[in-house]
Amino acid sequence: MKNLFKTTFLLTLLTLLLVWIGAALGGRQGMIIAFCFALVLNFLSYWFSDKIALAIYRAKPAPEAKFAHLYKMVSELSSAAKIPMPKVYIIPVDAPNAFAMGRNPKHAAVAVTEGILRILSEDELRGVIAHELAHVKNRDTLIQTVVATIAGAISMIAYMARWALIFGTGSRGRRGGSGNAIGVLVMTIIAPIIAMLIQLAISRAREYQADESGAKISHSPMSLAQALKKLTLASQRVPMPITNTSTAHLFIVNPLSGAGMMKLFSTHPPMEERIARLEKMSQNG
Repeated sequence: MKNLFKTTFLLTLLTLLLVWIGAALGGRQGMIIAFCFALVLNFLSYWFSDKIALAIYRAKPAPEAKFAHLYKMVSELSSAAKIPMPKVYIIPVDAPNAFAMGRNPKHAAVAVTEGILRILSEDELRGVIAHELAHVKNRDTLIQTVVATIAGAISMIAYMARWALIFGTGSRGRRGGSGNAIGVLVMTIIAPIIAMLIQLAISRAREYQADESGAKISHSPMSLAQALKKLTLASQRVPMPITNTSTAHLFIVNPLSGAGMMKLFSTHPPMEERIARLEKMSQNG
């Protein structure tokens, strides 16, 4: 419930930021044009992002005869989560990781790497699969698409305003003089950064929610906690050979490395905090 409230609050804040920057910079017409353009782009992403992500990482449908234990696990956990069984894919890399996506539970896919199947125990793998199915059940693809639409609209409005300022077509800038022009320029730089930070905060909140929901689906918070510990260490030794910043948020463990200030721009919450929350869930029964 806490993560749901946080997501709702941040989404509302992002919407208010869109209205504010749209009215301040682009006016009503500019705001509508930018929002519609972003909506179209993200609508296409919503419908085809699963195929794009699977293609990027060269995922192949898992042969059921060869991966019977994986199909059985996904089937049992899907029933526990009360969602249709998703399609199962294998990513042919040694890096241990997994992701799930789909525009709704009826059109979902779970992809795991060959590496994750080798290093995790049965219970730990169940925890990971349950986490991914939680993303499907919680409709995180839909939430992330809405967030990306609003953040994209903010970025486009700011982009249009900067060009209008450069070419002197902004009537507000002409009337207000150089002082107002500087204010507009600062706004066009800061607003997209704020939107991105809110977008990343929502992504981290959804990751916490998937941990919590996944632990309930598998009935074993510690199995997921142990899996996260293993995956964190193993992914540092064997990183994903193919990484894409636009799909990094999909994975259970961030495939992109970063330290210091880069953690501020991470799509995933701190691993120590995720593990601590799961351990607390286990202690509380």
